[in-house]
Amino acid sequence: MIAPRPIRKTNYELRITDFEPCLSPRPGGSHMRRSLTSCTLACALLLSACGAARPNNYYMLELPSSRPAAAGTLPVSLLVGRLAAPHIFRDDRIVYRSGSAKLGTYEYHRWSEPPTEMLEAMLIRLLRDSGRYQSVQSQRSNARGDYILRGRLFDLEEISGPPLVARVAFEIELYDVKNGTTVWSQYYSHDEPVQAKEVSAVVEALTRNVQAGLQQIIAGLDQHFASHPPQ
Repeated sequence: MIAPRPIRKTNYELRITDFEPCLSPRPGGSHMRRSLTSCTLACALLLSACGAARPNNYYMLELPSSRPAAAGTLPVSLLVGRLAAPHIFRDDRIVYRSGSAKLGTYEYHRWSEPPTEMLEAMLIRLLRDSGRYQSVQSQRSNARGDYILRGRLFDLEEISGPPLVARVAFEIELYDVKNGTTVWSQYYSHDEPVQAKEVSAVVEALTRNVQAGLQQIIAGLDQHFASHPPQ
């Protein structure tokens, strides 16, 4: 786990003598009320100085540079379904792994969206940009399609190491709606080296890893339809 930057704190020692002017009885009710008001303001200022909130940092997975659209469009309508994943990858906190089985999350370093939703959006964009398919829509759009792409995210986390790496693993399958069968699937898994001991460097490595994996999925799907032309 990359240690988050330490928060600078100021230690305050509160003593009962600090508030003796507030607590000591004095003649006159108005003077007592003014003393209590001063005491309350002093406490509020001390508490605000001690408990300043640390801001969250948000990150997103970026798409790779677009490539020229392939020649020829297949008469195929694709629907991209949601990716299944363990609960920890359906949250927005960036995940790290220490040891073989222990997972943790960064409280102040988060994704702009849950990883499963970002991967789904990236896959849709890449398939559309390829120009190979008649239409590419999200399954949640209520559109009809010939095939459904669906899958599962297994890993998308920092491996604390050493060495420090960014692990990504997922599987995508192609479901033939007409025949009710899965006709193709591909699994991707890779550990990408992280260049620096910073969360931003981990995000950069995860982004490179996801981009490479999705490009492999696009290429594998293209090969499937090349060897099994749609009727």
